[in-house]
Amino acid sequence: MNTVRVNAYAKLNLTLDIVGAEGGYHLLDSLVTTVDLSDRIVAKKRKDNLISVTMRGMKSESILPEENNAVKAGEAFAARFGTTGANITVYKNIPVGAGLGGSSADAAGVLNAMAALYEIADAEALKELADGLGSDTGYLLTGGFARITGRGEHVTRFVQQPELWFLLLCPKEGVSTAECYAAYDELETRYSPRTERVLKDLQSGNTEWAAKVFGNDLYDAAVSLNPAVKEALFDLQCLSPYGAGMTGSGSACYALFATRELCEWARSRYKGKCRALVTRSVDPLQKKTLRNLYSVEDEVE
Repeated sequence: MNTVRVNAYAKLNLTLDIVGAEGGYHLLDSLVTTVDLSDRIVAKKRKDNLISVTMRGMKSESILPEENNAVKAGEAFAARFGTTGANITVYKNIPVGAGLGGSSADAAGVLNAMAALYEIADAEALKELADGLGSDTGYLLTGGFARITGRGEHVTRFVQQPELWFLLLCPKEGVSTAECYAAYDELETRYSPRTERVLKDLQSGNTEWAAKVFGNDLYDAAVSLNPAVKEALFDLQCLSPYGAGMTGSGSACYALFATRELCEWARSRYKGKCRALVTRSVDPLQKKTLRNLYSVEDEVE
């Protein structure tokens, strides 16, 4: 196999609770799902040790190599497993700076692509590499419906989830994750935890009630940096969804609707300036529906 193509999926934080700090990092408790918005990773073997990454789309061409997690992932993989290099092209469709995990998804996608390219099946080593590249990267190696804790390195995946349909609004300007966490610290506002309650409601099949509790401790901080976040969330709430929230550190916001048809109707009614997308939850590892929607897999650390 000389060429591999993989999809790198975006994620939504249905909840994001900040539960403490350790070693200069914020500790999280978050319920997340991947959705069918994705970047495309194409990796081809090289005979030398060079990792060459080309970015295409979403203004990603301006990302410096030393700041590109896809480059870091390729170099870390080759160093860890002693392989030769690769020519990697990342076709971007996930908006940058939107809290959708695009950079982490690309890093995870590169790791998965190179693992397939060089027939590496050491999941534990891949997870260790991923955790060193970003807080969401280890989770996005597998994606799906999960609870992530700590700095994001502790991942409890659920085998399956109900099909969830979202209308996603992406403001033109993003939010810096580092600046958002700094603003959160400056605000010194603390919030009641949501993750456990939302998870229990979803496990009980009370999707509408769960959606009413969707929330994100970084929301006020993100709004202080980019007022378009508040406008996007307000516009979504005006469309009468089950519930709405902001993902990651912003700037993207989402609303959950009962069906795809309602999502499409809401998109047709939206007249704002944000990029509007209809997207659904997806588990990249599942190829068929399982009977038990909420059985838990072993925790990955």
